[in-house]
Amino acid sequence: MLASPQPAPEGLEKPWQALLEHLEKIRPLHLRDIFSEDPDRFDKFSIQFDELFLDYSKNPITEETLELLFELARQADLSGWIERMFRGEKINNTEGRAVLHVALRNRANTPIKVDGRDVMPEVNAVLQQMQTFTESVRNGTFSGHTGRPLEHIVNIGIGGSDLGPRMVSTALRPYWKPGMKAHFVSNVDGTDISEALAQADPETTLFIIASKTFTTRETMTNAHTARRWFLERTKGNEKAIARHFVAVSTNAEAVRAFGIDEANMFRFWEWVGGRYSLWSAIGLPIALLVGMERFEALLAGAHAMDNHFRHAPFERNMAVILGLLDIWQRNFLGTGNHAVLPYDHSLRLLPAYLQQADMESNGKGVTRDGTPVQHHTGPVVWGQPGTNGQHAFFQLMHQGTEPVPADFILPAQSHHSLEEHHRILAANCIAQTEALMKGKTASEVRRELTAAGLPEEEIERLVPHRTFPGNRASNTLLMKKLTPYNLGALIALYEHRIFVQSVIWNINAFDQWGVELGKQLAADIEAALASDAPCSGHDSSTNGLVNKFKEMTT
Repeated sequence: MLASPQPAPEGLEKPWQALLEHLEKIRPLHLRDIFSEDPDRFDKFSIQFDELFLDYSKNPITEETLELLFELARQADLSGWIERMFRGEKINNTEGRAVLHVALRNRANTPIKVDGRDVMPEVNAVLQQMQTFTESVRNGTFSGHTGRPLEHIVNIGIGGSDLGPRMVSTALRPYWKPGMKAHFVSNVDGTDISEALAQADPETTLFIIASKTFTTRETMTNAHTARRWFLERTKGNEKAIARHFVAVSTNAEAVRAFGIDEANMFRFWEWVGGRYSLWSAIGLPIALLVGMERFEALLAGAHAMDNHFRHAPFERNMAVILGLLDIWQRNFLGTGNHAVLPYDHSLRLLPAYLQQADMESNGKGVTRDGTPVQHHTGPVVWGQPGTNGQHAFFQLMHQGTEPVPADFILPAQSHHSLEEHHRILAANCIAQTEALMKGKTASEVRRELTAAGLPEEEIERLVPHRTFPGNRASNTLLMKKLTPYNLGALIALYEHRIFVQSVIWNINAFDQWGVELGKQLAADIEAALASDAPCSGHDSSTNGLVNKFKEMTT
């Protein structure tokens, strides 16, 4: 763990020092006392955008804290970095690429240029291709090789090509076309593809192979397994592949060699990072399941949040405020974890999705110019839906030794007519934020146990165990209803929040070189596993594990 206080990012020494000095004034304050002294705190520290409402009042901050954080953002030229991204500048400096997921959902269709060329005509062409294809599948004009409708979608991808469409499709389950089914395969573990194929019918299944290069090892291993399965059940009918397999890729030659009709290859671009790609043709399974109109509503919600992020002043900018609060927690209060707690079962995959979005983006140890950082960067992001988490890890959040800032996400309206269920869910969500903030003092515990009639000796024994420190931070995001539009806005909010952090830390949030080393070594070890000779080219542990594994397979 880095020593505290942490050195400032280069060029931010003055506002950083001001925040460190301010921290000493904040440390003695408890949130319950701050709320008692300021009846208007909720109004001061909350913000509405469309049908999203953010309450960030349960953070250990004052108005002065925010003023200092906004000054930090100004000194880091956050506004300039936002404009560079939207203008298509190559802010992914290690790969020499623009970062333009915002172009994929640019519903205003204003020109966005890369190397002087407007990318919007290509984006719109792919969206039109998606619309034509999804409508033909959904209305049955594009059918399987025997003429039966395609009703089971199997998406084969990994990372962003899996997590994004899987999370959004799960979240929007109430909008699926009746009778349609979906399965998402990502793991190279044979269990994953085997379970999907066990539910598939070769006459009614559409496979989507999502791989930009069409060479990703895990994805293509699963894809070729699906292809063999299909041919075994269609008496080797190679021509039928074109009716049951489509690709999201840029490698037309490899797609054709697989047997996929190039007309059913959906392109995307190098300026689309994997974890930001659900807005592209990677979102094809979403569009097939909920319809292109609702997919476009998802894009529209994200576009609205993009405009808010780009144009709203910092003081009323939801993504900027959340990103700066994360800096306050990570670099000044020293928290190393962040929990995402959706109180909606449909959002159960959101924590895993945001885990990749955040940790792959900001899990960096060097600055944009390659020098080692001297301060903490991305935290560990994790979570689970409420109320399940309350019966699992909330104990640590309430009484553990390390505070865990948390986001509570709650739709006000449910898709299901079980009002009692939703009322209980909402009560638990809001109560947890209050409990984390207020805690329970020793004197409150004594009064409670005395009223219960316990003897004095037993009361004193139990008091330490039933005392809660409180003063634990949380944000609450209320959403009117989980719709495609609101989900798009929510995801874009988190994307921009992550970007804000990266600007302050002066790191590149859009590469992921840490993913590559394991892939390179895996190729060598795979060769060793396939060889009859003992493994000897690695360290003693790796050699020993390879040899022991080979021994145990016989």
